[in-house]
Amino acid sequence: MGQKVNPISFRLQVHKNWNSRWYAPKRDFSKWLVEDVRIRELIEKRFESRPTIDKVEIERSANLITITIHTAKAGVVIGRGGAGVTELKTMLEKLVSLPIRLNIEEVKRPELSAKLVAENIARQLERRVNFRRAIKMTAQNTIAAGAKGVRIQVAGRLNNAEMARREKVIEGSVPLHTIRADIDFHTARANAPGVGIIGVKVWIYKGERV
Repeated sequence: MGQKVNPISFRLQVHKNWNSRWYAPKRDFSKWLVEDVRIRELIEKRFESRPTIDKVEIERSANLITITIHTAKAGVVIGRGGAGVTELKTMLEKLVSLPIRLNIEEVKRPELSAKLVAENIARQLERRVNFRRAIKMTAQNTIAAGAKGVRIQVAGRLNNAEMARREKVIEGSVPLHTIRADIDFHTARANAPGVGIIGVKVWIYKGERV
């Protein structure tokens, strides 16, 4: 049997960090956890038409929740004259029990974000782009952006096939067992018309952390 572990959780506290950073007493833990999930769901749903959100980091103190949104298109999130941020902050404050501080950080190279790459491939598959062309071109763009290696895997009824199968492309090296290797990983789903769900997995190797 395969022994599989998420490449990011495998490297926590070595050179990766948690996306939610807080400590809660036992009576508050479940409430705060649900709040975190709802915050992420609201932000993802608001920008689901175009995949721009890389990750959402949440930090809690005694009287403030700091939410940092990492996005490939900061202008889309901020909106004209900051109207988008103000509206988003108002929506988020309805979900939580503390005041919110919202930070927007731009992702300089979205080709090196596994989440953005996976969601981009999923959107292409939903538009009936040939899966081989989609994953091959995306892998080449990621390598051109400076990645040491990339592995992309798609699974499902590819090209309207009767039987589901799994296909992958690997460019460069992706050392999954090396803990000091900086590897970004994410999964996405494509709701392809007529064939159901096609799963997408992306691993991006950015080099070793010393």
